This record gives sequence, C-alpha cells and structure tokens, in this order.
Amino acid sequence: MRFGASTFIWVSPFGNDALELIGRVKDFGFDLIEICVEDPATIDTSRIRDALDRAGLDATICGAFGPNRDMSAEDPTIRAAAVHYTRQCIDIAAALGSGSVVGPMYAGVGNTRMLDRDARRQRERAVDSLRPAADHAAAHGIRLGLEPLNRFETDLVNTVDQGLELVAEIGRDNVGLLVDTFHMNIEEKDIPAAIRRAGPHIVEFHACSSDRGTPGEDHLPWPEIVSALDEVGYAGPVVIEAFTPKIKEIARAVSLWRPLAESEDALARDGLAHLRRVFD
Repeated sequence: MRFGASTFIWVSPFGNDALELIGRVKDFGFDLIEICVEDPATIDTSRIRDALDRAGLDATICGAFGPNRDMSAEDPTIRAAAVHYTRQCIDIAAALGSGSVVGPMYAGVGNTRMLDRDARRQRERAVDSLRPAADHAAAHGIRLGLEPLNRFETDLVNTVDQGLELVAEIGRDNVGLLVDTFHMNIEEKDIPAAIRRAGPHIVEFHACSSDRGTPGEDHLPWPEIVSALDEVGYAGPVVIEAFTPKIKEIARAVSLWRPLAESEDALARDGLAHLRRVFD
C-alpha cells in the first residue's frame, strides 16, 4: 500500500513556489504526493519531475472542477472547456509518470439543484463529455477516477452505486472511482459494504477524517474499512486529502470554518501514523 498526501493540505494553487512540499512530504514518510491542478498554467512539469526524482517520490493528479469546468453543463462551450482541462490534467499526469487522474470530473462542484426530469440529460451530457477524455487518458495508459461527492457539493453522483452506474454508462475500461471516506461517511449506510461494491473499480482511495481533519481523530470504522479494501484486493494509492483554512477561497468552497489540526504538518504526520497502524 502506498500512502500519499494532497497538496491541498498546505497550498492552493500548487506551483513552483510550493515545490519544497515535495521534499517535506517525503521526509514525513509518504510514498507519493497528490498534486492538485487548479490552474494548469502554474504546473511546471519539468521542475516538478526534477523535484520528484530528487526526493524519490511518486505523484498522482487530482483535478478541480468548478462551474466553468462542468461536463454536464447545458452550455457546450463550458463542456468543451471541461474536457480540455481534463486533457491538460491527463497530459500533466503523463509527464510526471502518474498512472491516474482523479476528481469529480462529471460536473461542476457546487451544483445543488432539484433536477427531476433534467437529471437524465445532465448525466447524458456528462457521459458524452467523459468518453473522449477517457480515450485520451487510455492513449497515455492513464486511468480516470470519478469521485462521488456528498449531497452538499453535488446533485449528480453522491454514492458509490451512482458512481458505478455512471462508470458503466461511460463504458471505458480505464474509468473507475475515487472513493473518499469523508463523503462516504455522509452518504453511505455502510462504508465497508460500499467499498466492497466498488471493488475492482477503485482507482484511488482518499483516507479522510469524518470532519476533514486528521484521519484517526474521528468515528470512522477504520479496521473494517481496511478489511474491505483488503477483501477487494485494492493495492493502489491511499491519499490523505484535507484543506487549510488559511486559503479563504478553498475554505469557503468546502465549508471549513475552523482549524481542524494543530497545523497542516501535524495533520499530515499524525494522519500517516494512523494509516500505517491500521493498514499494518
């Protein structure tokens, strides 16, 4: 099992001014860093690759999908922008030797509407947009992990079962799910059972606290979660994703109104120690 830390724990957006994070994440004992691509223009793949090589660290790529990157939007120009951005994330992953790109790429985060009859059309637009993105990823040997989000952040895919339905509709072998314990804690009746249903479709696993703070400082059934991942044979990245309240735009987007750890470093360090204990 390879453990990772998201750049969102410390910075937003990630760029050359935050390259020292790569060495710091390695020093904490992580195996990889998840680079969140908010603005592709800030991603200098040459310098990042050099820093990764020096640290002996791998990378995964996570996208950020706002209202102007919505694959389910009625406006075709917004859908095209979402596909273009996803292709950029895929190209960044290829340049950094990452095998996956993950995130809630089916729609813009923050869509919370009563869809009723429009729900089918929204899903169809998302599927039609994701297929060419998946084909571009497949050409680079990269998998896409679609992330179900909780009901307060999206109106389209909240549960593992809904995610699996979308994956089936897309019909591409390199498309699966990113499952996240924070969101599952809100939406799933039984987190280990949901993991078992996701099974071989899990591209990446976000090991997050129930309050988005330090993993282990929560009420989640970690031994049962680990057992479920073991049962389905999951051996991919296990990434801590959290957010810093110091970045006001991100804090507002994820409704983070107070510090959830002594420091960002403490959250990463203590969270990793917890994960190594429960996974070992």
